Amino acid sequence: MHAPLPVRDGIAPSYIWIPEGHWDNVFHFLQAYFPDITASTWQARLEKHEVADQHGTVLHAGSSVKRGMCIFYYRELEHETHIPFYEDILFQDAHLLVVDKPHFLPVIPSGRFLQETLLVRLKKSTGLMDLSPIHRLDRETAGVMLFSHNPVTRGQYQSLFQSKSMAKTYHAVAAHLPELTFPLRHYSRMEEAEKFFVMREAEGSPNSETLINIKERRGEHSLYQLQPMTGRKHQLRLHMSSLGAPILNDAFYPVALPCKADDFSAPLQLLAKSICFDDPLTGQQRYFESKKSL
Repeated sequence: MHAPLPVRDGIAPSYIWIPEGHWDNVFHFLQAYFPDITASTWQARLEKHEVADQHGTVLHAGSSVKRGMCIFYYRELEHETHIPFYEDILFQDAHLLVVDKPHFLPVIPSGRFLQETLLVRLKKSTGLMDLSPIHRLDRETAGVMLFSHNPVTRGQYQSLFQSKSMAKTYHAVAAHLPELTFPLRHYSRMEEAEKFFVMREAEGSPNSETLINIKERRGEHSLYQLQPMTGRKHQLRLHMSSLGAPILNDAFYPVALPCKADDFSAPLQLLAKSICFDDPLTGQQRYFESKKSL
């Protein structure tokens, strides 16, 4: 569905479908559906013509609403934490933008982050409004991140991840494991834990696999090279924790710590070091490597 409102300051409009129910007008619906946003804020947005339906009709406070209607609006945050680390562009052509992401920076807007996200920063700095990430990278993880900025060819690059044709290599710092022989392959069945934001290992046939090796010994720690053969959420973090060597500064594994402000002096010691693949358009091998190190 084409958005009737333009991208503004790097932010594409959000939208919501009107559910079953009764509201006197759009103003009352917005107040009821978004109780954390003040009535004066919605009044100001409506007066500035920043709310519209799917047909592009600008909505006013007294406009009627009904089930099945779609409302577009701009998401805003009054207070947003500044992330004092910056991305570097590694490569750009007519299809791809490859970026070296810093620790702590989310890839896309969510929760308490909007302007301080990699996607919005890049849209503003490059002017590429069709940018879209073609794979995931946790907010806490730094390193190589691929974006598509050509909707026509985007699916061909996304299919590389779906078909596991991308070779990804990560670096991580964790406790040395003298009782294990490397390289080793760790297999497990990963499922969502009771806390929705973390994963756990469970009984059953494996659905995740990581090849683990040691690059160098660092006293009580080692610099590990991790190559995920599958792409489960938090796979590397959970696998290292399950082996008895949680990644240094991991606030989720083995125990999810209470939510607190970011400690910028202690980033998660996990880096997406490189990505290698055969370009689906040219057949040429592509290799991109982060300039960062742990």
